[in-house]
Amino acid sequence: MPDQNRINHHLDNLRKLITPSGLFLASSLSVQTGYDKAWLRDNVYEALAFEYAGQWDVVRKTYHTLLDIFDKHIDKINWAVTNKPFESWQFIHARYNPDTLEEFWESWGNKQHDAVGAVLFKLADFELQGHSMLRSDKDRKTVQTLIYYICNVEYWHDTDSGMWEENEEIHASSIGAVLAGLKKWQQVGTMDVDQDAIDRGEAALKELLPRESESKFTDLALLSLVYPYNVVTPEMAQEIVTNLEYHLTKDKGVMRYKFDAYYNRNSDGYSEEAEWCFGLSWLAIAYKRLGNHDKAREYLRRATDTVTKDGKIPELYFSHSNQANENNPLGWSESMYVVALYEVEG
Repeated sequence: MPDQNRINHHLDNLRKLITPSGLFLASSLSVQTGYDKAWLRDNVYEALAFEYAGQWDVVRKTYHTLLDIFDKHIDKINWAVTNKPFESWQFIHARYNPDTLEEFWESWGNKQHDAVGAVLFKLADFELQGHSMLRSDKDRKTVQTLIYYICNVEYWHDTDSGMWEENEEIHASSIGAVLAGLKKWQQVGTMDVDQDAIDRGEAALKELLPRESESKFTDLALLSLVYPYNVVTPEMAQEIVTNLEYHLTKDKGVMRYKFDAYYNRNSDGYSEEAEWCFGLSWLAIAYKRLGNHDKAREYLRRATDTVTKDGKIPELYFSHSNQANENNPLGWSESMYVVALYEVEG
């Protein structure tokens, strides 16, 4: 059985990031890095811990507010359903003020199809679990609008900034997130889902894998195709994990990709990539899903080693060091560790 005291401790770390609206901050309100905001994607991943813990009141409030965000901006989304967006600001934004639900307008790689796919996937997953987050016909209409939106932007070949919010490319992780969401809603059977959009997504994903993009052979974001989306074959899942483990794993975490400049200790940006803590928990989950229990336990142990002396899990450690960056705790790191504890020990 998982260590309930440890789980409760990290759930408490996460609770401190919940705002009155129910949205999670990415990190503590006190940080000066801009992580005192609410990302669509981070909220999906941060709520996972409470789903595993069976604390549905937390999950429900988070997703109700996510639906309220889309409803607040429904005129913009409706425009993009009938027109092809061509400027970054015309797409659904990735992060919001947790109190007002307004977009942050500064340039931030706001075009992130995987964030929309993540929300769609989990909303459909909740339907199938018998824990519907849809309160009314209005919510159901909002979900249908999101489906029409993501198909109209032609996600299968439309470049976006992806999970790491950087340069625009066609990302396998973004295609996979949307594809998983559409297939899940098709399984639910209550929404109009274009089969052609699914077929095109599957073909595009198959053509790109095992690469993440034209510029990245392997990338931490690819683990999302194994968990939570389960949108690739077991053989491809194993190839993704093997490539990532060989090229990107370090002692205190997993590099997002080779030559990642974010918190890179070397000013040339070509070495000393930062070590992202949640990558170890993610590998533990992926190996459990692949049936390799020894590897799953190994990575859970390594994830446990990333917990700081004050009991928090940061975003990352600087390369080959015990120095964490200031985004501590990172909600995503805390949640994935809780999920790993349940998956591997539960």
